[in-house]
Formats: sequence, structure tokens, C-alpha cells
Amino acid sequence: MNYFKISITILLLLPTFSNAQLAEDKVLHFGAGVLTGAASAFVASELSDGNRFWTFTGAITGSLLAGTIKEAIDNKNNGDWDNGDLGATVLGGITAGITIDLFTGKRRNKKLNSHKSDFLLQKNSTN
Repeated sequence: MNYFKISITILLLLPTFSNAQLAEDKVLHFGAGVLTGAASAFVASELSDGNRFWTFTGAITGSLLAGTIKEAIDNKNNGDWDNGDLGATVLGGITAGITIDLFTGKRRNKKLNSHKSDFLLQKNSTN
């Protein structure tokens, strides 16, 4: 557990120690990825009845689609396709997918346990 805490601390402090600045454009792409990823994850979750795999896949796919469309438009208008922008958008979608999964995990487990107990009650009442 201590190794985990040390790793997280280093990862959180690493940007503070580096002098690298993210371009504002990359931050905007990341934000767009978070928004499209969250919206896509919500839709996928509703369609798949809360399936974790499809929720996460929806977040990544939605952000990938949005980033690809944006870069295609940029390429058509300026001849400027930037894989870094696409990566930032997809990273935003991954972040949204992980965040949604972390915050909905307990509720999903309670719902699953509730269904199991309902099944067991029905099974016992028929015997």
C-alpha cells in the first residue's frame, strides 16, 4: 500500500517539477474529450444496462470519434492534422470512462447484490 501512495504522490507532483507547459489547444481538446466521453459513456451505459465494458468503450469511442472529426475538419481547412490533439481528446475520454466507472461501481454492486437476493428469495419461496 505504501508503494501505491508513493507512486501516486510522484505522479501528482511530477508536473510541478517539470517546466513543460501544455498548449492551451491540448487542454481544450482534453476538455472536449471529457465531455464527449462522458456523454457517450452515459448513452452506452443506458443501452447496455450498466455494463462496465460497454460504458468504458462508449467513452473512448465517443471521444475518438469527436477528435477524428475535429482533426479531419482541421486537415480540410488548414491541411493541419495533429495527432497530439487527437491523443489529448482520447485521453479526455479515457479519463471520463475511468471516473464514471469509479463513481458508479458501488451502486452497481449494490444493484447486483439486490438482484441476487431477489433471485434467492424467489427460489426459496418455491421450495
